[in-house]
Amino acid sequence: MKRWDTTSRRGSGRGKALLPLRTPAHRATTRNLQALYPFVIDSGLGTKGVYIGRQTSTDASFVHDPWQHYRSGVVTNPNMLLAGVIGRGKSALAKSLALRLSAFGVRIYVPGDPKGEWAPVAQALGTRPITLGRGLPTRINPLDPGVRPRGMAESDWLREVQVRRLSLLAALAETTLDRRLTPVERTALVLAVEAVSANRAPILPEIVHALMSPHPDAGASVNMTARELIDESRNLSLELRRLVVGDLAGLFDGPTTHALDFTAPIQVLDTSRLAGDDTAIALLMTCASAWMETALHSPDGRQRLVVYDEAWRMLRHLALVRRMQSQWKLSRALGVANLAVVHRISDLGAVGASGSEAVALAQGLLADCSTRIVYAQESDQVDITASALGLTDVEAEQLVHLPRGRGLWKVGRHSAIVDHILGADEMPIVDTDQRMRGQERVQP
Repeated sequence: MKRWDTTSRRGSGRGKALLPLRTPAHRATTRNLQALYPFVIDSGLGTKGVYIGRQTSTDASFVHDPWQHYRSGVVTNPNMLLAGVIGRGKSALAKSLALRLSAFGVRIYVPGDPKGEWAPVAQALGTRPITLGRGLPTRINPLDPGVRPRGMAESDWLREVQVRRLSLLAALAETTLDRRLTPVERTALVLAVEAVSANRAPILPEIVHALMSPHPDAGASVNMTARELIDESRNLSLELRRLVVGDLAGLFDGPTTHALDFTAPIQVLDTSRLAGDDTAIALLMTCASAWMETALHSPDGRQRLVVYDEAWRMLRHLALVRRMQSQWKLSRALGVANLAVVHRISDLGAVGASGSEAVALAQGLLADCSTRIVYAQESDQVDITASALGLTDVEAEQLVHLPRGRGLWKVGRHSAIVDHILGADEMPIVDTDQRMRGQERVQP
C-alpha cells in the first residue's frame, strides 16, 4: 500500500508525494451545476426587455423588464432595489433604465429629486421638472384625491381617498414626533379630516385649523369636549403645523399649482433647492410621493415606474417605512414597478434595533423587491449584504471588486454580473460624474 513519503531527501522529485486520485467523472444537469457556477451556467432571462448591457461571464446580452419577468414567473413582484457606493454608476443605471423603458410606453415618476439630476432626463423626454423651493410659487397638495378608477362607486372612492389622507397625515406626524400616535391623537386626526371632507381637495392649513380649533361639538361622538381634544392632541397639531408655517412652509400649504400631466412620459419633482435635516427632506419626499401616487390610480392602465432616489432618507423613519411598504404591496394591482436607490443594504436596518418592528418592516420591504441590483460595496458591508440577499460565497466575493458600471443582478433566482453599457446619446443625459472628470454636462 502506497503511503505519504515523509523522509527528507534532496534532489529533483524528492519530498512528499501522493499517488494521483482516480475519481470517476461527475455528470449533472446545468440546472444543478448553476449552484456551483452561478455566473457561468444560467438558464437566462430570455430576450424580452430593455437592453442593459453584457454579462461578463458569457458576453451575452442582458435585458430586463420587471413586468415581463412577472408575467413569465421569474419574479413574484416587479419592484427593484438598487444599492451601490457613490461614484460607481448606480444613478446612471436608474436613469438609463427609465429612458429605455419610456420608449416602450412606460411612464416614469420621480417623486423627489434631491440633487437635481433628473432634469436632463425629463428634458430629453420632452417635459420639464416641477421645481419646489422656498420663495417659488409652486405648490403641491398631497391631499389631492386623484382620478377615480373606472368601475369604482363614488362612495367607495371617497372612502379610499380618506383612508389615504389619514395614512399620510399619520405617517408625517409619527415621523416628526418620533413615536406612534396616541388613541386620542389618532381620533382627533380622523375628526379633523372628516370636518374638511366637504372640500374635495382640502389643504393642510385646513387640517391644522380643524385640529387647533375644532367645532364645539367635534368630540361629542367620542364623549370628549372640544377643549379635551385640543389639549390631548396639541403635540400632533403643532408638528403638522410645521408643514404650514415651519421650515417646510410654502411647499404644501395651498392648492396644487402644477397639475400632474397623466399623458407625459415622465414627471419629476425637483427638490434640489431645499436644504434641511434628513427628517425634513424625508417629510418632503413623503408628501411629494403621496401627491404623485394620485396618478398611479389613474384608469389608463399604463405601466409605471416610480423611482425613489435617495430612498435611504425615508428608510430611516419607521412611520415612513410602514407607509412605503403598504404602497409597494399595491404594485401588482396598479401595474407599478418601484425602484428604490440606496447606498448600501444596511440602510434597510438603520430604522431600529435588531429584532424590532422597524427592522422587520425593512426586511419585508426588501422581500417585496424580487430584483436586487448591487454595485460595488465597501468591505465592511459584504457580510451584511450577502446575508440579506442570500448571496453565495462566489457572489459575495465580487462585491468589493466591481468596477464602475458593473453590478450583480439578482432577478428572482437568477444571478448575473452585468456591465452596464451606455450609448453616446445617453451619456450626457445620465452620467452625473462628468464635471468631476472635467467634462461639462450637455443639455439635451
